[in-house]
Amino acid sequence: MYADDILLIASSVSELQRLFHACEFELSCINTKKSCCIRTGPRCDVKCASISTMKGHNLPWVSEIRYLGTYIMKGRQFRCSVTNAKRSFNRSTNAIFGKLGRIASEEVTLQLVKSKCLPILLYGLECYSLLKADLHPLTLWS
Repeated sequence: MYADDILLIASSVSELQRLFHACEFELSCINTKKSCCIRTGPRCDVKCASISTMKGHNLPWVSEIRYLGTYIMKGRQFRCSVTNAKRSFNRSTNAIFGKLGRIASEEVTLQLVKSKCLPILLYGLECYSLLKADLHPLTLWS
């Protein structure tokens, strides 16, 4: 049994440290190379204490994390990034165009983009609000 993709949320750094140690105790083995911390809220830019493992390793504070395919960004408010989703959408769309060229009709090509590429772009969007800056490039498709 594996316990990956765990997200710990705490109201303070000391509470996060306590939660992390509780998880370490229960799980006995946490890959510190794949673990990191991110801070959101009004004090997101304030330097804070390191979260350390029982073995003395410190977890890095980062500005962006990937959790279940969604990118969460450091900031004053909870915010997710659609930049990587747009990049993956463009990559998959270009792959379809590259493979098909002019062999398939427009209808077939659009159906492939709709069924294979659009889910990549829309994955997880229902979990958070988009900013106008996030929506602007997407309006080209309407």
